[in-house]
Amino acid sequence: MVPQPPQAPKSNTGKVLGIVGAVVGVLVLGGVASAVVFQGGGGSKQSAGPKYRITVPQSLVGGKYALAKDVSQQMGAQVPSDGVNAHGMRAAGGQYTGGTTSLVVSGIYGTIDDPEEGIDHMINGMTKSPGVEVAVPEKKFTPSDGGEPLTCGVDVKAVAGQKVTLEFCAWGTSSTTATVAQTDAADLAKAPESVDLQELADETSKIRSEVQVPATG
Repeated sequence: MVPQPPQAPKSNTGKVLGIVGAVVGVLVLGGVASAVVFQGGGGSKQSAGPKYRITVPQSLVGGKYALAKDVSQQMGAQVPSDGVNAHGMRAAGGQYTGGTTSLVVSGIYGTIDDPEEGIDHMINGMTKSPGVEVAVPEKKFTPSDGGEPLTCGVDVKAVAGQKVTLEFCAWGTSSTTATVAQTDAADLAKAPESVDLQELADETSKIRSEVQVPATG
């Protein structure tokens, strides 16, 4: 599974971050795989448009989050390159930490016939993982910076008797489907309804502008 929790952490915070990072990574990997495998179903075709790829910068949001592990290779080994409406796909992702927050950025890029369907399947892949329940159903948010809308929501996953609150935002284009998911080790069981999804959408919009870059070649 990706990402793997660090071995023999020296502090409780490090241990919790490692476990939480692994949980988040497993969920988003399931979503990314689903976005490729299960695409298809007669949605509108929207393959025209700018071409992008997903990258894994060393830091995000002005250094607020630092890259802990690049998991692109592991994702690529488990995510198929072709689906019904996704073609020539490649995967990229990274686990980041900032204070007590563990954040995972993951996505696929190539040719996607129906971006909205890609978003739906990515989110469904996350929510259908064992032990996951939808706490706040996803809906569209327009970032305050005027960027393209994002689909955001909150899930809760049971891990060894502990409920972990996971907040996420996803987006899709004709060449990318990606998600940003995070949780806070200082408040694992945060009340889902207390999550400010507009704030998350605003930050995800910044992250999107950093990880999604024009494709070349």
